[in-house]
Amino acid sequence: MMESLLIANRGEIARRIIRTAKMLGIRTIAVYSEADAGLPFVREADEAIAIGPPPARESYLSQERILEAAQKTGAAAIHPGYGFLSENAEFAEAVEKAGIIWVGAPPAAIRAMGLKDAAKELMRAAGVPVTPGYLGPDQSEERLASGAEATGYPVLIKAVAGGGGKGMRRVDRPEDFAELLASCRREAAASFGDDRVLIERYISNPRHIEVQVFADTFGNCVHLFERDCSLQRRHQKVIEEAPAPGLDAATRAAICDASVKAAKAVNYVGAGTIEFIADASEGLRPDRIWFMEMNTRLQVEHPVTEAITGEDLVLWQLKVASGEPLPKMQDEIAMNGGAFEARLYAENPAAGYLPSIGRLEHLSLPGSVRVDSGVEQGDDITAFYDPMIAKIIAHGPNREAALSKLAAACAGIEVWPVKSNAGLLARIAVDPDFRAARIDTGFLDRHGDSLVTTEPSEIAIDTAATVLSRNTDGDPWSALTGFRIAGADDKRVRIRIGDHLLWGQSRPNLAAKTVTIGETTVLFDAGNAWPISLPVASEVEASQGAGDGAILSPMPGLVISVDVAEGDRVARGDRLLTVEAMKMEHSLRAPFDGIVEKLQVSPGIRVSENQLVVSVVKEKD
Repeated sequence: MMESLLIANRGEIARRIIRTAKMLGIRTIAVYSEADAGLPFVREADEAIAIGPPPARESYLSQERILEAAQKTGAAAIHPGYGFLSENAEFAEAVEKAGIIWVGAPPAAIRAMGLKDAAKELMRAAGVPVTPGYLGPDQSEERLASGAEATGYPVLIKAVAGGGGKGMRRVDRPEDFAELLASCRREAAASFGDDRVLIERYISNPRHIEVQVFADTFGNCVHLFERDCSLQRRHQKVIEEAPAPGLDAATRAAICDASVKAAKAVNYVGAGTIEFIADASEGLRPDRIWFMEMNTRLQVEHPVTEAITGEDLVLWQLKVASGEPLPKMQDEIAMNGGAFEARLYAENPAAGYLPSIGRLEHLSLPGSVRVDSGVEQGDDITAFYDPMIAKIIAHGPNREAALSKLAAACAGIEVWPVKSNAGLLARIAVDPDFRAARIDTGFLDRHGDSLVTTEPSEIAIDTAATVLSRNTDGDPWSALTGFRIAGADDKRVRIRIGDHLLWGQSRPNLAAKTVTIGETTVLFDAGNAWPISLPVASEVEASQGAGDGAILSPMPGLVISVDVAEGDRVARGDRLLTVEAMKMEHSLRAPFDGIVEKLQVSPGIRVSENQLVVSVVKEKD
């Protein structure tokens, strides 16, 4: 077994790798950017090396700086985690050339499966069914558009070097193709340094099913069953589970056998995932499941596989990389119960899922289930990296039991003042359709309005009224407004919850979890966080008025394109400019027909939240 291990990653996956390495007695080395200097993974490693400023390209994506850190610390091996350089064949080769063990797939396999078009051709030759579409080398807009026409709308444009939902656009109409192709290419170039794309048929009732495979240097290759990752938003996974609901034994055997065949076709070594798209309109059947891509690394959602098999996949990785055979053969791997993983993100679902940054002044994560987190209370969520706060993993003897544990765990999450999707996760876990496994990748698009909380519940309102009435130091006139002579007391309390001015009913039997941070009292309710207060006597509910045409940046980020100039006429819905934050693009559009009066930014400019970027005025009659 290797003596020391450098983790070329950050956050929760770095902590996860450190945990297993320490169990094996391996000395751990962390690398970190200036933005991450205070995070837990830096403290928990046996040694930590600073490798550059916050931007990933100057730190976690800098091969030279990571290799320098490995040589300086005498690291025997490098584990890349996921994301960043984990699927970079050039980096893998550089690591091996430096005489350091690479805890990952062979560079040849990374190359073979790293480009989606080439991987599909390879799988087709190996007898693995692939999704219909255009995979050709001609990248002209005309050829790609004709490929989309031949495939049939709707289609997906996907970056050939893509992953993690980046560089992917759904196109429903030919007239939208050019704009979405340009956006996809821009994001692909920024994320992967490669703007080539392919076209795929868009499946109307798709299920995203993936199989965990593992291979060693002795020719052994096994699968550890499948995961269902269908619950997504903008192609980013939100909740994953194992095993896939509704998958019968015959279909499971078919896709698992195909996955092992795919791994063997590229002489694979280590942990990998074979991803399939399934047309679930007539149930899950072997003839309606197609290969999409292979991720030549450990997946974010690997904990659900660990939960149902009882295996430590990082331990498997370290053993295989050390030249040992697989810890278990296929007939020794068993499946037990069901498991879910929910991704807790720093984002605001009620504001279109805009990312949220800032200090985690209050963070309380559930103790009843497994939690993999990269941050703790007092840490900062920055705009430089993925906005994940934690992964919530629940396991039970069956799907229903695991889902009930997940629902309770998510409902108990407390995050402030950073916004989070905890309330959304809690509502998904109790949704009747989700509990009945009536799911596909469009689930959140169809159910979004009912799952996103924009207003406090009745119980939250009354709980706030109860808490605030208790906090008036015995002065009923400061909160209770309904006292009546010769009549029963009216226990209604005028309160403010977030931006809402409401009447609540004080009920002494209500219990509530609140925290006070500075001068703010925060009420936690089913994963949601509401600042609560008593309004001043003269306060009236704020108007949400708009219409003045002042366009503000909804979050801090980088302006990557500007589509208008001062004096341009625009129609309602026209794109004005695009801001990038946390690896996602956000288009700002005209609120009405008018003229661009003033443009405050240009491409390459960083903007802050609520900064005026452009103003539009209505054209005078």
